[in-house]
Amino acid sequence: MQRSWAERAASIEPFLAMEVAERAFALEREGARVIHLELGEPDFEAPREASEACAQALLAGETHYTDSRGLPELRAAVAAEKSARAGVAIDPERVLVTAGTSPAMLLVFGLLVEPGAEVLIPTPHYPCYPNFARFCGGVPVFVPTDPRDGYAVDVDAVRRALTPRTAAIVVGSPANPTGAVQSAETLAALAQLGVPLVSDEIYDGLVFDGGRAPSALAASEDAFVLDGFSKRYAMTGFRLGFAIAPPRALRPLQVMQQNLFISCNHFVQRAGVAALAHGEPTRRAMLAAYARRRDRLAAGLRALGFEIPALPAGAFYVFADARAFGADSRKLAFDLLERAHVAVTPGVDFGAAGEGFLRFSLSAADAQIEEALARLAEALPARA
Repeated sequence: MQRSWAERAASIEPFLAMEVAERAFALEREGARVIHLELGEPDFEAPREASEACAQALLAGETHYTDSRGLPELRAAVAAEKSARAGVAIDPERVLVTAGTSPAMLLVFGLLVEPGAEVLIPTPHYPCYPNFARFCGGVPVFVPTDPRDGYAVDVDAVRRALTPRTAAIVVGSPANPTGAVQSAETLAALAQLGVPLVSDEIYDGLVFDGGRAPSALAASEDAFVLDGFSKRYAMTGFRLGFAIAPPRALRPLQVMQQNLFISCNHFVQRAGVAALAHGEPTRRAMLAAYARRRDRLAAGLRALGFEIPALPAGAFYVFADARAFGADSRKLAFDLLERAHVAVTPGVDFGAAGEGFLRFSLSAADAQIEEALARLAEALPARA
C-alpha cells in the first residue's frame, strides 16, 4: 500500500521563478538563446578576493566542521559591517552563520511558528515566505500594500490583522519583487506591536538614488534579521547567509543549527570574511549598473504598454503591470518564454496581489535588456 507524503510537503507551492528558469534551461539545451530576466541572481562576478580566499582555504584543508554558529572571525566581521550599515552596535554573539539565507529563515520560522500559528506577510511578497510558514505548520496572513504609497507597509492594517495566534510579522526591505524600502518609522512601529518582527534584509546596500535601507536592528533588539552575501556581493552559489537574533533566541537557534545543518562550509566562510573586507567595489559597481538598467527597462516597458505604478527604490527588479496583455500572469510569462525566448517571472508567484504583473530582473547586461525589449515588442499579444 502506497502511503501519501507528509502534509508539510504538499503545503509547499512551486517556486514559479524556478519553474520558468528550468523551462528556459530546457529550451537552451534544444539550441534556443534565452534572455534571462526571471532570476534574482546578479550577473556580476563575486569579489576576486572572496573567490581566492575560498580556493586557498579549500587547498589548505579547511574542509571540516566549524563551530555551528560560524567562524568567530566571520561572525565578528558580520557584526561590524552590519553595525555600520544599521547604525547600532551588534554583538557578534547574536550572529548565526548559515548555508545561505534560506536556512536562516527556516531556523527562525522553526523557532517562532507553532502549528496553527499565523504569520503576517505584507504583499506582494517573496514567494518563499508563506511556504516556510506552511512548512512549519503555520498559516500565512497577507496584508496588502499599495503601489501608490511605494508599497509601504500599512502599520494600521497589520495591527488590525493581529490575533492571539499571530506568531510573527515578516517584512522585506528592500523588497522582492517591488523594490520597496520601508522607513525607520514603519519598522519601529511594527516592532512595537508586541509580535516578533522578522526582517529580510538580503538586498541591504542595493538602494538607488543615494538612499539607505533602515534596519530593524535599529528599531528593536528583539527583531530577527535575515541577511547574506548572495545579492550584495554576487555570491549566490557560495550559499552563505546569516541571522542576527535576540539574545534569548540564540541558544535554541544554535541547537537547531547543530541538528539540521551542523555548520556552514569552512572554506566558504573564509570567502565571507574576504568579501566583507574587499567587496565594496563590487557592490558599488552593481548598484550603478542596476540604476542605469532600471531606468532603461522601465522606460522601454512603458513604451510597450506596461504600467509601472512605482519605480523600485532598491533591490534589482521592475514589477510591471501587464494586464493590458492579459490577466493570467503565469500564462503570459510562459507564452513570452516560448515565443520570444525572454524569461520573466509571473506576478502571481508573489501572491494574489501580484496577479496580472510580471517581474523583470535587472541582472542582465544592458545589451540583453535592449534585445529583450525588441523581442517583447514583436511577441506581445494584442492588448486585452
